[in-house]
Amino acid sequence: MGKPHPIELRERVVAFVEEGNSHRCAARHFRVSIKFVNDMVKLKRETGSLAAKRQGNPGGGKLSGIAGWVRERMAEKGELTLDELVADLDEDHGITVHRSSVWRLLRRLGLTHKKSPTCV
Repeated sequence: MGKPHPIELRERVVAFVEEGNSHRCAARHFRVSIKFVNDMVKLKRETGSLAAKRQGNPGGGKLSGIAGWVRERMAEKGELTLDELVADLDEDHGITVHRSSVWRLLRRLGLTHKKSPTCV
């Protein structure tokens, strides 16, 4: 992701518009997009601040609340495959997720999983 525009530029753009200039004129003058000018004026009107909002994913997700359960499940059953964990999550918690989501959770928790099911 790119970096947000500096607060000084944001303040100057909004001040320029508040002086009576149009949004298009402000965009041309400061060499920014019209959408940026619109967004800054709207942000100032709604929040009273021009500080940039947090970028990126704030964290969380479907599996963040059950990380403890996953850790306990792995400790109880030993090694499980990702598909087995996906099935357990759906059965026990009603959470439908892709196996890659479960893999990322296991990696964050520092746990390993069985690579393939045992042959019968």
